[in-house]
Amino acid sequence: MHSTETLPDARGHFGPYGGMFVPETLMSALHELATEYDRAKTDREFQNELSILLRDFAGRPTPLYLAERLTNKLAGPKIYLKREDLLHTGAHKINNALGQILLAQRMGKRRIIAETGAGQHGVAAATVAARFGCECVIYMGQVDMERQALNVARMKFLGAKVVPVTAGQATLKEAINEAMRDWVTNVRTTHYILGSVLGSHPYPMMVRDFQSVIGVEARHQILEREDRLPDLLVACVGGGSNAIGLFHPFLQDQHVQMVGVEAGGEGIRSGKHAARFQGGRLGVLQGTKTFLLANEEGQIELTHSVSAGLDYAAVGPEHSYLRDLGRVEYTYATDDEALNAFGILSENEGIIPALETAHAIAYLVKNAPKMKREQIVIVNCSGRGDKDVDAAARALGFKQNSQP
Repeated sequence: MHSTETLPDARGHFGPYGGMFVPETLMSALHELATEYDRAKTDREFQNELSILLRDFAGRPTPLYLAERLTNKLAGPKIYLKREDLLHTGAHKINNALGQILLAQRMGKRRIIAETGAGQHGVAAATVAARFGCECVIYMGQVDMERQALNVARMKFLGAKVVPVTAGQATLKEAINEAMRDWVTNVRTTHYILGSVLGSHPYPMMVRDFQSVIGVEARHQILEREDRLPDLLVACVGGGSNAIGLFHPFLQDQHVQMVGVEAGGEGIRSGKHAARFQGGRLGVLQGTKTFLLANEEGQIELTHSVSAGLDYAAVGPEHSYLRDLGRVEYTYATDDEALNAFGILSENEGIIPALETAHAIAYLVKNAPKMKREQIVIVNCSGRGDKDVDAAARALGFKQNSQP
C-alpha cells in the first residue's frame, strides 16, 4: 500500500481525488486558511489551547467501553465502543468545531457560518461561536429541520440564526450550497466551519486532523486494555469525518481491518439510498473531486436515508482514495437494518445511538456472528440518539423486534 501519512499533497489531492474547485472569490480565503492551519499545526500555544478546550469544555478523552451484553448477544468478537456520544453537544463534531473556531480567532473572523444535516454539526458550531462570542448563522435544509427539530431548538438557544433551505431536496447538499453563497458574499469577515472531510482543500485534511484525536485515543486505550491492536474498526460514513478520525491513526497497521458503512436507504436503487460507492461515479461537487451519485449527464441524483447525517450525494475524497488502495472496505446498511440495530444497542447496552451510528452497529449485527471470539472490534459510537428518538419511534411504531 502507498503511504498515506503525507497526504494530501500541496494542492489538496489524495491521488486523483480532492483539490480546489471553488469560485475565484474564495481562493484567497482558502489559501489564508491553509496558511494559518499550517502555522497552527506546529504552534505550541494553539495546540495547548485546543487540548485544554477538548479536555475541559468538550470532555475528552472519551471512554473506550466494552459492550459485554452486545458481545454476548451477537456471539462473535469482543466489541468496544468509542464513546464520542458522551462529548459535550452529543457527537464527535465538537472536535473539529473547536479547532476551527480557534483558527477563525487567529484570522480575525468574528462571523461564523456552517451547514448541517442531522444538526449535530450545527449545534457544535453554534456552541463554539457562543463560547467565543461570535455571530453564527447555520444553514439547514427544511426537510432536515423538520426531522431534527430538537437540534434546531438547541442551535437557537445557543444564539445562532438557523436559516431554512427549501431548494432541491432541502437537505444537506442544498444547505452547503447556501453556506457557500453566504461565504462568497461575506468572505472578508466570515469563517465557514465546514463539518466533514468534504469540500475544497484544506478542509478534508484539516477536519481529518482535528478528528484524528478519536483514533489516537482509541489506539492508546485498546493497547492499555488488551495489550494489542484491534482486528477491525467500524464506523458509519456520510461525508466521513468520524470514520477517518478513527481510521487515520491506524492506517499504517496493515493487520487492522477497517470498514466504513454508508446509508443503503431503501435499497440500492436510484434515488433511494446514499451509498456512493455502490452506484456512484467520479465527479466534482461543492469544491472537491470524489465519488458521488450522479446520472450519465452529470446531474446529481436524489438521495435518501433514515439518517439525516448520512443523506448526502458525495463522500470525502480521502475515503475515495483509501477505497482505491483497498485499505478500507466500504459497504452499506439499509434503513431497516439501521433501525433494527438502533433497537438492539439500546435494549442490550442502555445506549441509544444516533441513527448514523446505528448503521455501523448494523454491520456488526450482520457480520459479528461470522467472526472469531478472540477477535477485537472497535466501533465508533459517533453520536447519541436524542435527536433521533421521535423519528425512530415513528419508523418503528414502538414495535421493534430486536432479534439480529
